[in-house]
Amino acid sequence: MINIILIFVYLLAGVALQRVKLFPSDSYKLINKFVVYCCLPALALYYIPKVRWDNELLYLIGVTWIGFTIAFFLFRFLGKKYGWSKKLTGCLIITAGLGNTSFLGYPIVNALYGSEGLKMAILVDQPGTFVVLSTIAVVVATLYSKEAASGVKIAQKVLLFPPFICFLVAVFANVLDLDFHDYLQLAFQKLGSLLTPLAMISVGLQLHFDSRSKHWKFLWIGLAYKLLITPAILFLLYVVILKQSSLMIQVAIIEAAMAPMIMASILATSHGLKPRLSSMMIGFGIPVSFVTLAFWYFILHYI
Repeated sequence: MINIILIFVYLLAGVALQRVKLFPSDSYKLINKFVVYCCLPALALYYIPKVRWDNELLYLIGVTWIGFTIAFFLFRFLGKKYGWSKKLTGCLIITAGLGNTSFLGYPIVNALYGSEGLKMAILVDQPGTFVVLSTIAVVVATLYSKEAASGVKIAQKVLLFPPFICFLVAVFANVLDLDFHDYLQLAFQKLGSLLTPLAMISVGLQLHFDSRSKHWKFLWIGLAYKLLITPAILFLLYVVILKQSSLMIQVAIIEAAMAPMIMASILATSHGLKPRLSSMMIGFGIPVSFVTLAFWYFILHYI
């Protein structure tokens, strides 16, 4: 649980740094680049070569693919119906469609289900959340930002996205049953461990608690989808329709109920998709998720 407490410490540190005059107000941009181009690729190279395939793992991998796909069509529909800007629609698709399945998910699943559950959480995150973030989410971010959205440009953006390149290298190593030298693995692990503190400080630097903000309504719409609707859809599909009730299914639904992903906020922000709302989805989503996670844990174990 120390990891969970540290998330709030890093977030508050970022908020506090807003008041330090010597600290550049746009320093979060540099932090974001380091996280995207260094920390995230390191995590892919460390974890993915260790994954071992089983068809039942599709229950875990499908969590983010299902949640993000529905988010895309839902917010695209709502955006057109109510005349939302492209930036607002893109922001909600990305931040509500991707959950914090690793840096919040790992410690929570480990606390609830132990080491066996943690192994399953990694499979929700790496082949699921990480791949969606590195591919489809990048496409969505490009389409809904100011950038030209030609097919060639989008393909280049995905194929040249450093985390995606490292993902391909890691998958290649996995297929060949190879892994990197111990020294490299240690380097990847240490570099990847910087993601949580740096990402949360970055979010804190951008977080503003403005009671008159026009983003409040959209914040609660996004959080309602991420914290309640997404796990409800997975519960209906896995438990009610497919009649599954194993530990794997419990971990899948708990991971589906995680707060919005830190990297999703950074991706949206780096493309100019409502940075304030993106940071609010993280800053408010994480504390609120502890209440909704308790609710889903109760549903899974006592109903």
